[in-house]
Amino acid sequence: MPKTLRSARHRRLIELLVEARERSGLTQSELASRLGRYQSVVAAIEGGGRRIDLVEFLEIADALEIDATVVLKAVRAISP
Repeated sequence: MPKTLRSARHRRLIELLVEARERSGLTQSELASRLGRYQSVVAAIEGGGRRIDLVEFLEIADALEIDATVVLKAVRAISP
């Protein structure tokens, strides 16, 4: 199984999450506060240096008030 940290799907996931955060008008610090995390954690995720698991993805989607299934479908549409 290929590494996923720099895969096209991982990059697309991050792009979609960043776009959603920016669309909502939240800063990284504000999102981090909603998640109960440090801003540096959000920066590491958005910078592609930290992979997120499914539960963390769902927490982020909830914090951004986005439909997680829409994001997952968009990511799945990318060739691995």
